[in-house]
Amino acid sequence: MFKHMLAKTNGRSFMALALAAALAPAGARADEAEVGAPPEVGVVTVERKEIVMTKDAPGRIAPMRIAEVRPRVSGIVLERAFEQGGVVEKGAVLYRIDPTQFQIDLDSVRAALAKAEAILFHAARQEDRLKALLNGQTTTQAQYDLALAAKRQAEADVLAQKAAVRRAEVNLEYATVRAPITGRIGRALVTEGALASQEQAASFATIQQLDPIYADFTQSVAEMNALKEEMERGGLKPKSGGAARTRLILDNGKTYPLEGKLLFSDVTVDPGTNQVTLRAQFPNPEAALLPGAYVRVQIEEGVRANTITLARQAIQRNNAGGAEVFVVNDQGRAVLQPVRLGRTLGEQVVVEEGLHPGNRVVVEGFQKFMSGGRVDPRPVSLGRTEAQGERG
Repeated sequence: MFKHMLAKTNGRSFMALALAAALAPAGARADEAEVGAPPEVGVVTVERKEIVMTKDAPGRIAPMRIAEVRPRVSGIVLERAFEQGGVVEKGAVLYRIDPTQFQIDLDSVRAALAKAEAILFHAARQEDRLKALLNGQTTTQAQYDLALAAKRQAEADVLAQKAAVRRAEVNLEYATVRAPITGRIGRALVTEGALASQEQAASFATIQQLDPIYADFTQSVAEMNALKEEMERGGLKPKSGGAARTRLILDNGKTYPLEGKLLFSDVTVDPGTNQVTLRAQFPNPEAALLPGAYVRVQIEEGVRANTITLARQAIQRNNAGGAEVFVVNDQGRAVLQPVRLGRTLGEQVVVEEGLHPGNRVVVEGFQKFMSGGRVDPRPVSLGRTEAQGERG
């Protein structure tokens, strides 16, 4: 009987203790759980600074000039005189078309020119004689007029034959097909023995000028307007030196070593995408950039002062999708702080509201503590914290 009563009493005591523990304040439970050294976490100290705001967008490499090599006379191709895929200079011989017919035509019109010049010589002498006789009144005005007309007709014939000679010379020159521009030539589209024609649709080859070279990319109208508004408010100022500097990020993630310059923004908005086209020019002495290659074009838009940036890894998201960060307060506890974010700049993000200079924000060791728990903050360096470019 006594043992039964003792067991009943002990059971009631255990339940009372459990209930008391459940109703204990959360801070008291946290203090009990924090017995021992607080966990080490990596933090960065918030500061305001001047950053270079950049924007990068997907683009494609385009040649500065492109020329299709086409025949300007008809005939049989005798020789291809270039190496496929090589660099050709303007005026270099690319193809030779059989010149025999053109040389014959030239010889023929040259003979016709010589005949016309002989006729002119005779007509001129005749006009001179009759002019002298007319002054001595030993011939008639009608006879002199006929001689003068014959001379002028001979002069016209000479001019016509000279034009025919020039035309034949040009056709003979066109039998040698030359490079219209300096650049890299592609594969040969015709071979020796092929019949070339002025009316043919296919070209002989294509030449592309690759140094310098273009990078074409697009930007939305909304982004352009937002950038203009920020500059008008004074929040973003152009860098000294005028023209916006541009860089290329290659498809392997490496940065192209040579900087370029922004050339223009198209004045027409694409109604399908609501974007405008921009073009940047880059030096390409080693032909490392080839037409059609995918790149990311990075543009320095301007300088923004008194800006707070934070590593993206520090950003937490709540159930509503809002952005938060863990800030170590004066009591050494990591508490959540809501923030309003701005543009994403590579591995950094602009913090518009919610943080102040001197705040210590946790960037490493999130798995070691719970919200409100004590931590041991240790400063860490995450490398560059300047703007690295908004991913378009």
